[in-house]
Amino acid sequence: MADFVGAVDQGTTSTRFMIFDKGGNEIARHQLEHEQILPQQGWVEHNPIEIWERTKTVIGTALGTANLQASDLAALGITNQRETAVVWDRKTGRPYYNAIVWQDTRTDRIASALDRSGKGDVIRQKAGLPPATYFSAGKVQWILENVDGVREAAERGDAIFGNTDSWLLWNLTGGTDGGVHVTDVTNASRTMLMNLETLDWDEELLGLFGIPRSMLPEIKPSSLPSGYGTTRANGPLRGEVPLTGAAGDQQAAMIGQVCFSPGEAKNTYGTGNFLLLNTGEELVRSKNGLLTTVCYQLGDAKPVYALEGSIAVTGSAVQWLRDQLGIIRNAGESESLARQVEDSGGVYFVPAFSGLFAPYWRSDARGAIVGLSRYNTNAHIARATLESICYQTRDVVEAMEQDSGVHLDVLRVDGGITVNELCMQIQADVLGVPVSRPVVAETTALGAAYAAGLAVGFWSSQDDLRQNWNESKRWSPDWSEEQRDTGYQKWKKAVERTLDWVDVD
Repeated sequence: MADFVGAVDQGTTSTRFMIFDKGGNEIARHQLEHEQILPQQGWVEHNPIEIWERTKTVIGTALGTANLQASDLAALGITNQRETAVVWDRKTGRPYYNAIVWQDTRTDRIASALDRSGKGDVIRQKAGLPPATYFSAGKVQWILENVDGVREAAERGDAIFGNTDSWLLWNLTGGTDGGVHVTDVTNASRTMLMNLETLDWDEELLGLFGIPRSMLPEIKPSSLPSGYGTTRANGPLRGEVPLTGAAGDQQAAMIGQVCFSPGEAKNTYGTGNFLLLNTGEELVRSKNGLLTTVCYQLGDAKPVYALEGSIAVTGSAVQWLRDQLGIIRNAGESESLARQVEDSGGVYFVPAFSGLFAPYWRSDARGAIVGLSRYNTNAHIARATLESICYQTRDVVEAMEQDSGVHLDVLRVDGGITVNELCMQIQADVLGVPVSRPVVAETTALGAAYAAGLAVGFWSSQDDLRQNWNESKRWSPDWSEEQRDTGYQKWKKAVERTLDWVDVD
């Protein structure tokens, strides 16, 4: 068997290709950002063609850097930004419209109308999700209703839909020349269209959004020994490699963090924050604003479910400091700037740029910086930004404990912001539990590689993967209980100030 497994990690702001060995060690990577298209307030788009071009480039560059070729890879996995919807023409391969990104809020009226009509409860019961701008179905409905010719093309069977995993799988396996139109259970569970119990598209849910079933990809397990398809010799790998693993980025991170037992949880810090708790084969329906989602399905085993708290804006709040405010030149400077002050000086920043996700689900909310006085500086705003990441995580942890009865002993963390040691210390302080970062912090790509490698026997069992996990650093809480409670109460007060800002009726 070949010595390595590859993983495409198609994220919200960039695409990367990583290559891992049997020990789960990174052998090579290449990463490229893509454009964030913001046509008007609340709209966020990506160019699917640009994403495919970036994918081809990062694959070729990483292989070249490591002096490897397709035959050195036992399998290929894909992980992706979830909920971001692409609708394209199966005959020409051209998208009908830009990808509508998960952060986009143009479908707020679609979501609120479903809730007012009482159909929201149907979606919650069947799909495990609240009707929200976050998920894919409303975005597909918007394209069908607003882009000329797409409805007719869908009725003919030419217009097809997928999240970015489906778009890349289709292109990697040949595109217009026999490309496969598939997705995995984790991505399907983010659409508001899949029934969590049957793991199939649900006719009633499709009807709510007016989406023809012919548009939808076939749903497969996250790790598939028979494979979704094979890369083409004329493609970016310049050879045939079986595609055997696929999972949405947060579920892939659960696999990468080896959270295989019920009660194990991880928090990924990326553009947003995503805290998942493994609930095993039990479907736990949230009463506290969390999502019920498929965690993964390995081969023909039963699906494993999770509770998820999705937070829209965390890392992108740091990007906002850089790109819109200009108070830092790069993300790393957020830590050095925030360290210039002992605390946030009474400033709280609630970055509700896309409304508030879990556990509030308020699309009427918008961002606010409160508590400002003449005393405050850009350092206080930088520190308040880091604290906002941690307070939003506490909101979700509290909801998760109420839903599951599981009290976290330690929080496993991964993703880009975990290199910010001040932020991780604040996270331990705000939660009152230790925070643990693994040696390989890019666990989304690692999880996709694990799913692909398990399918072909590159790794023989979950125990193999557990042995690969090693802690890099642990942060223990320093704050007193009084500090923790006072800070959190003020945070809740700040959240209230963001509500009822936009009319979504």
